Amino acid sequence: MRYRKLGSTGLIVSEIGFGTIPVLRGSVPVLPDYYNLSDTEALAVMEHAFRLGCNLYDTAIVPEYGDAELKLGKFAASVGRERIVISDKARFYDGNEMYRAVETSCENLGTWADIYFVHQVDFDSQDQVFAKGGALDALVELKTRGLIRHTGIAAHYYDILLRAALDSRVDVLQGSGNVLERGMLDRMEKEPLFRGKGLVINKVYAAGLLTPFFPVETLIDTVLSYPVSAALIGIGTTEQADAAMRPRKERPDNIPSFDQVLSVLEKYYEPIPCDRCQRCVCPQGTEIHTVFRQYQYYFLGKEYWALRKLNMGIEESAQMCGACETMECVQACPRKIRIPHEMERVRRLAGSHFPNPR
Repeated sequence: MRYRKLGSTGLIVSEIGFGTIPVLRGSVPVLPDYYNLSDTEALAVMEHAFRLGCNLYDTAIVPEYGDAELKLGKFAASVGRERIVISDKARFYDGNEMYRAVETSCENLGTWADIYFVHQVDFDSQDQVFAKGGALDALVELKTRGLIRHTGIAAHYYDILLRAALDSRVDVLQGSGNVLERGMLDRMEKEPLFRGKGLVINKVYAAGLLTPFFPVETLIDTVLSYPVSAALIGIGTTEQADAAMRPRKERPDNIPSFDQVLSVLEKYYEPIPCDRCQRCVCPQGTEIHTVFRQYQYYFLGKEYWALRKLNMGIEESAQMCGACETMECVQACPRKIRIPHEMERVRRLAGSHFPNPR
């Protein structure tokens, strides 16, 4: 295992972080592989990863991630709290709600959190999070109390992470990216403002959807080739820990280009050549890159989930896209994707399964 600096926090973390979703017990719809581990089984998997050199463990407040937070607290007590770095998070945007959430998390953990993130900040919630009295202010106050060591913002949107990178109150960022959805990582790599923050990346396997198409080593090495602190991998078995944490070359030669990734996927379906760089801002409010992601995920193995998401507004979005006269999104797209054409293709896919879309 190799280690990297977590921005300016003073923490040194393992390149591979342990995502605790798969060790939980409880009904969590977002879980890609549901293992339903007991406390004993969960602690054994976490200890196995620890012996392989992992020191970064990421979780979220109960009940959002089931009982994973409780199990991580037991693991921290058993292995020695100072020997690991705990990353925690909650989806609250109001300062008072976040304050109570962190206190609850610390009770569940039985200890402090090294990093606490405002979880899944989006465009609807960002102003509340960053405003005076918002969730970020609450984290700063909790940091002065010693309940957490460092503040964090977690988001799937480049513009929100850039706003967090500009904010002196934020210590660590958590974003997403992988061998296919690498556009945000490309932009972060070129933006110096991100260099002073710790940067942790999730969705490295795209919720497990990319592992049938690419070796685990390739998926992880691609993300770690960017200037990030750690790649978070959801781990629920010792075999998964072994696969993610096996020794790697210092200079890996297995990193495919984006076009090479598309060429692999073209053997199975016709991919949309979108890397989710998020430059395609639609004046009508359609998240074009998210629509394209759902299309990709449909063919990568999440058929019903992806279609249900697409069915929510795709008819209207495709119509507006077809009628748009400015085509600002096409002009902004580095890959010159024919966005109206692709939106219509996605609409037809959804319509073939849901002939009467809502």
